[in-house]
Amino acid sequence: MGAAKIEDEIKKAALAAGFELAGIAAVGDFPELARFPEWIAAGHAGEMKYLESRDERGQLRRASLQAAFPWARSVIVCAVNYNTAQPYSTAVTNPGRGWISRYAWGREDYHDSVLRRVREVEAKLKELCERDAPIETRSYVDTGPLVERVFARYAGVGWIGKNTCVINQTLGSWLFLAVIVTSIELSPDLPAPDRCGTCTRCIDACPTQALVAPYELDSNKCISYLTIEKRGSIFKEMRADMGHQVFGCDICQDVCPWNRKAPASEKPEFQPREGLVNPALAWLAEISEEEFRERFRGSPIKRAKRTGLRRNALIAIGNSGDRSLLSVAERACHDSDPTVAETAHWAKEKLERETQPRL
Repeated sequence: MGAAKIEDEIKKAALAAGFELAGIAAVGDFPELARFPEWIAAGHAGEMKYLESRDERGQLRRASLQAAFPWARSVIVCAVNYNTAQPYSTAVTNPGRGWISRYAWGREDYHDSVLRRVREVEAKLKELCERDAPIETRSYVDTGPLVERVFARYAGVGWIGKNTCVINQTLGSWLFLAVIVTSIELSPDLPAPDRCGTCTRCIDACPTQALVAPYELDSNKCISYLTIEKRGSIFKEMRADMGHQVFGCDICQDVCPWNRKAPASEKPEFQPREGLVNPALAWLAEISEEEFRERFRGSPIKRAKRTGLRRNALIAIGNSGDRSLLSVAERACHDSDPTVAETAHWAKEKLERETQPRL
């Protein structure tokens, strides 16, 4: 079978598996990958030590795919739209409620559902190519030793926006990416052109100034990092700017002009679980271990752990200006978890300082 035919069949298989987009990138030392070591050296990865994984020669694995997989010749990139017909975080202002990032609303952890889809594409690739000789393949959804968005750009799936997200001019940026690294050399697609232009809305809207420059994110300041990856207490000077975000942050995507008309997905696994769109802060701050395990079974929200989710909810309570939540903070001040108790004291003092009891 000719290469062009294989590429066409791979893309058809991706669509059949439920992906909206699919493209092919070569394996190369792209300029974006060359900047990755500089980003790590600047400390912008925060506590995410897995991003600093190195090979036996001490080289960062994510800086060179061929260093990780010498046999790699092509990368197939698939993308699925996870947007839903729900309001954006910038349109919601209820003080007693928080915000969970759009990607985490779903009924199933996207790692599982998207990996299941890309496995179908991988199986089709092997069916097409292994008639002549065995091939090497690896499939990943956020877990491989590569920077997916760079290969997405060179596969023509979308460009890397100034907010560091992959943006497609038709679907916007609400995209989950999956990749297949393969030993088959396929003809690459054309890179997606950058269509951000002079727009800086994402940079201007970031409450914590985590976008320190166009296309450059400092994770240490990013609300998504702080609410999901950061363990223990969050620096007090960061808390007020976190607003009502309790798991992740969508602000830089919510304000992006390319998401104004982003289509909504009808896939069942991306539809929100009950109570996760703009959830009650009091519920999250006082959620029990048993309910946390049961309610977030199979959800990426478990990554924050119960301590982190409660900590985040208490920060949002402190920022809410809602004195009716003062009792929640007061009870949490006596919690056995030191991170929760310390954050609760901060929230209590902030509410008392910034609100006045009704006469």
